[in-house]
Amino acid sequence: MSTVERLQTGQRMSQAVIHNGTVYLAGQVGAPGESVTAQTEAILKGIEKLLAEAGSDPTRILQATIWLADMDDFAEMNAVWDAWVPEGHAPTRACGESKLATPDFKVEIIVVAAQK
Repeated sequence: MSTVERLQTGQRMSQAVIHNGTVYLAGQVGAPGESVTAQTEAILKGIEKLLAEAGSDPTRILQATIWLADMDDFAEMNAVWDAWVPEGHAPTRACGESKLATPDFKVEIIVVAAQK
């Protein structure tokens, strides 16, 4: 029988859903209006906290999808990402440009991870 657990569930969504040992995080954003660097740093800290709550950590990330409001910000976001990803544990990753929920969001990151 499959098991499903939801974390930080609100009216529209849960911040994380755990299904049979796989953790699916909702898209994470930083503080609106902050720089790409500041938003990316805040997002990655939030991802760490959610993964810990779900019984996982950054070394267990299987896949990441990164949305940028402007691909010109790729190098700035990537500098933060590269410093954060644990050596030897790079997940599969896609990165694209998209309009985000508000113009003040510059980065959104979605991850899927395995539990410990």
